[in-house]
Formats: sequence, structure tokens, C-alpha cells
Amino acid sequence: MPHTQTASILVIADPSLADLMLLIRKHDSWKTHVSSTRDEAFAELSTHGYELVITGPNTAASEDLAFYDRIRKTDPKIKLIALCFEGERSDVIEVILNHAFSYFTAPFSAESVTAMIETALDAGNWKDGIELLSNRPNWITLSVSSSKVTAERLVQFMRELEPDLSEADRDAVQVAFREILLNAMEHGGQFNPTSKVELSYVRTDRMILYHLRDPGPGFSIDHLPQAAVSNPEDKPFDHIAYRAEHGIRPGGFGILVSRELVDDLLYNEKGNEVLMIKYLNPTT
Repeated sequence: MPHTQTASILVIADPSLADLMLLIRKHDSWKTHVSSTRDEAFAELSTHGYELVITGPNTAASEDLAFYDRIRKTDPKIKLIALCFEGERSDVIEVILNHAFSYFTAPFSAESVTAMIETALDAGNWKDGIELLSNRPNWITLSVSSSKVTAERLVQFMRELEPDLSEADRDAVQVAFREILLNAMEHGGQFNPTSKVELSYVRTDRMILYHLRDPGPGFSIDHLPQAAVSNPEDKPFDHIAYRAEHGIRPGGFGILVSRELVDDLLYNEKGNEVLMIKYLNPTT
């Protein structure tokens, strides 16, 4: 549900956030206070309520999380978006464990952070929705609620696990993962936050692997009239008419797009589990 009342944001800003601050101030419904230090921010938070805190990128994730722990003792519902110059996979795990709303390392775009701010403010009565089951940096397993808010947060967390990839490869993996995750949440979990999708991420020197298992009854990948992947070659848009006829939201390109962006996309027989693989040094 869109945020209809004035939202209150506190930003611990420095000059590197000039582009972001310009975008934030374009939102008339966002009341923004800027602090230059964490101590100044803490004093402000002690006397005024805020929905969201954004930390400037001149601190490490560990410092931001220590600050977040401090302010949550005063306001347990406050959300944090942590911005950092650099980070490691272990930082992503710590951010998830400490229930931060989102996390970006430089270089990040002002537009992507602003989109996450909108997601945070629209989350309403927010519950984290992400449970870490295994937290080895190269093998992470999560149980996540089937909600769009959780999906957007998770896509950004997963992107931050790949700081060493080229931007093109990071973008490709991010887009493919988002499509497969949303399919699992929508068709398997019915976007019901009480329905859980189990997700594993495995990273080796030669590949990135995602395994998703949703709680739904599954499907046959060969018989999906609502998806572009099942269209005959001479009728590439048949699924659009099918979706309109059956009252399904526009879309249906997720599996087809994902297959083009990664190297392998494999479904189990039941259709409720999928492996997505991106090879980093493919053999020729």
C-alpha cells in the first residue's frame, strides 16, 4: 500500500550523497532531517520520531549496525538503510542477521537507493521476513516470506554478495534472480507472507548457484500458457492474450528472460524447485 502520510527520514549525510539528497528532496511527502555525525543523529532520534535512518557511506557496515542496535533500543520499529564505501560477503550476512532493511556499497546509484527508500516507507507494519538458516559466506540458506517487500530487499542483499563481478554480470544475475524469486513467491506462495520460500546461494570460483524451493503445488515447465516460454515460435505473444482472458497481471516473460541471462535454469519434476547457475569461467 502506498505511503499516503508524511514520512520522516533521517540521513547521516556527507557531500558524496548530493545526488541522493536531490532525489529525496523532490518527494514532498518525505520530511527529511540531515545529521552530519552519528552522535548528532542519535540526539535527534532521542527527541523526534523517524521511520527510516540512512547512514552515509563514510562508515563501515559494523559501525552502522552498532548504531542501529543503539537506536532500536529507543524505537524498535525504526528501519535502517546502510550505505558503505565497500564491504564483503560477511558484511551482508551481518546486515541480514541484524535485520537492517537494506544495504548498498559504492558505487550505488541515487535512483536505486531512492527506490529502496520508497519500498521501506511503503512497507507499513513491517516485519523482517528473512530468516538466516546457514551463514557461511560462500553458502547461505534463507527462509523468506512471500511478499514483494521481502523480494526487493532480498534482491539487493544478493547483489551485494557479488562485489567482484563486472557490472554487466551483476546486473544479469540480479535481474534473473529477481524474476525467479518473484515467480516462486507469487505462484508458489501466493504472495502470502506466512508462506515461505527457501533459498540457498552457493558461490565458488567457477560459478554462482541459486536453489529456490517454494511451498506451492508446482507446475509443468512445458505447459505454461500464461508464460512466454511456452509460446510456439510463430506466435511469440500468445501468453499475453491468455493472461488477459484469465485476469492475470501483465507479464509472463520471467522464465524466458532468466534463461537468456544465466547459463542454466533447471526445474525439478514437480516444478516447485529451481536451480539457477551462472558460470564465471566456463569451459570451452
